Amino acid sequence: MKRPATLGDLKSSGWPLEKLRRSVSDEARENLARRLRAGDPVFPGIYGYQDTVIPGLVRAILARQHFILLGLRGQAKTRILRGLVALLDPELPALDTPLRDNPLEPVSVEGKRLLAEAGDDAPLVWLSPEDRYLEKLATPDVTVADLIGELDPIKAARRGQGLSDLEAVHYGLIPRANRGIFAVNELPDLPARVQVALFNVLEEGDVQIRGFPLRLPLDVWLVFSANPEDYTARGRIVTPLKDRIDAEIRTHYPRRLEDALEITRAEARLPAGVEIPDFLRRAVERVAFLARQDSRIDQTSGVSQRLPISLLELVAAGAEARSLELGEPAYARPRDMYGGLPAITGKLELEYEGELLGAEALARELIARALADEWGERPGLDEVAAWFESGRRLELPGGTAEAWRRVMEVEPLARLSAPRAKTEAAGVAWAEFALEALVGRGRLVRGEGGYTTPQPTGSETKEPLPP
Repeated sequence: MKRPATLGDLKSSGWPLEKLRRSVSDEARENLARRLRAGDPVFPGIYGYQDTVIPGLVRAILARQHFILLGLRGQAKTRILRGLVALLDPELPALDTPLRDNPLEPVSVEGKRLLAEAGDDAPLVWLSPEDRYLEKLATPDVTVADLIGELDPIKAARRGQGLSDLEAVHYGLIPRANRGIFAVNELPDLPARVQVALFNVLEEGDVQIRGFPLRLPLDVWLVFSANPEDYTARGRIVTPLKDRIDAEIRTHYPRRLEDALEITRAEARLPAGVEIPDFLRRAVERVAFLARQDSRIDQTSGVSQRLPISLLELVAAGAEARSLELGEPAYARPRDMYGGLPAITGKLELEYEGELLGAEALARELIARALADEWGERPGLDEVAAWFESGRRLELPGGTAEAWRRVMEVEPLARLSAPRAKTEAAGVAWAEFALEALVGRGRLVRGEGGYTTPQPTGSETKEPLPP
């Protein structure tokens, strides 16, 4: 159906005018209720929060509340806020004014004048859900004028009405989000004076600009995100503002490996044609889980879910590079995790002990431990370790054919890998998996010359004490 172009067309079209009398929070509440009744997912693409964060969000939305998401970096806070647009109607008519005024009840001076002059001939614009979402990353240089507005002296001079002309106001982001959602990311980074300017918007739903006799009863759904680290590192949320934010919903990192796998599978940009075995995908996730438990890593900064996403992308890139160089199928191997070290070292904030060890050494240790944990209780490692105990050494080259030939020369390793070898590449990857699991358990070391048993660090015998 053709969209009505004027207010008169809208009234005669049969379009449900009662939708114009709802607030944004009422609109989101109704659409959420419809999803819940139909059994549809509330936040598709958000994993690991089904029993924790999402129930809190559902309650806050049904209660028509402004809320803040509080959590460490890489916990999908911004994704959730942007996902709120899915709870808005597919389209909404508005007057063509800076505040996208309600055609029946405009709040701006421009909207009221337009309706008074044009009446039912007032032209309409149609807003999509994306048009009704505005977002601002809080930084120390944000001003009240940026968020609320300011008198524009140039506009006032052009209009010739003086500084009391209310149509000379330049509206900030929040008024321009009228009839929509306004999100502030990293709220504690806003200067205190700017946070104070939000009081009226949250409590009374209006703004005042520079003491001018202008009150805008805005319809804005305000949502926020914050990192607990910010409260001490860079700023804080002033107490009266915290009191006016209706609900604080805490986010968290994935608590189950399966949830983490779903997130990485959805977010990682992987090249077509690269095969990554399941054990390797799981080991990539385990790196992040181990890092979040390691005392040498600053846990107040968190270990973002971006770490396994970036690591898996580099694992795939390593397999693709080897394929292009050697002209063989692209099949990822555990060695490709070590090629992804930059995805780990750049995302860890280290404590003193970690700084002494070094980011790269710690990342290598995390990879080996992750592969050992993923191996778990599978049998066969003892026989492989025994093969090395007589001082033997094994190096697996990058080329699949030669690497498989060397695997087959090690009887316990061949016996372990052959059942998994649907292809030679799969067999080599599994053999490397077993070797790396032994490295993670401290029974082998991986050096430039290949895999071998650890060398003793000192003499095994002691000199007798003098009489």
